[in-house]
Amino acid sequence: MKDKAVAILEQNRVMAVATVRPDGWPQTTLVGYANEDVLIYFMISRASQKFENISRDDRVSIAIGADFHDPATIKALSIAAHVSEVRDPKQRSRAIELLTDRHPGLKRVQMPDDSHSAVMRAYPAIITILDYSKGFGHADQLTMGPSGVAEMKATRTDDWGYGSHLKHPG
Repeated sequence: MKDKAVAILEQNRVMAVATVRPDGWPQTTLVGYANEDVLIYFMISRASQKFENISRDDRVSIAIGADFHDPATIKALSIAAHVSEVRDPKQRSRAIELLTDRHPGLKRVQMPDDSHSAVMRAYPAIITILDYSKGFGHADQLTMGPSGVAEMKATRTDDWGYGSHLKHPG
């Protein structure tokens, strides 16, 4: 199941990141990302509300998926993660390399220095894998342990009332 999550991460390039603002309201923004296995990297401005929010509370929610024409083809991720800044210069360079490989347009611009931008790393704690090819609303959940070992369980079989009215491929 973890391989399925990694495959969805590798098939997409943009994610929604929700952080908690100082007033308690959620704030969601889109960012480009790159990943190594289920570890997710993204870059943000140090002057951004997102950076301020994460500096205060490292918990984020992430959503990754693609547009669809047939709801039975939906494959997406909903992730609860802890985020930290990549401060080690070697790891930061590696993360930037991953980001520019995933987003080739970034190679045409000069990378901002670390006084203006922060490379962030999201460590998933809970990954919910939506796979509607297994039934409308089907979701499995991976809970990631400290060593990266995942525990999987089916979390939702609710078909939203579509039942057999929705045809699934295969």
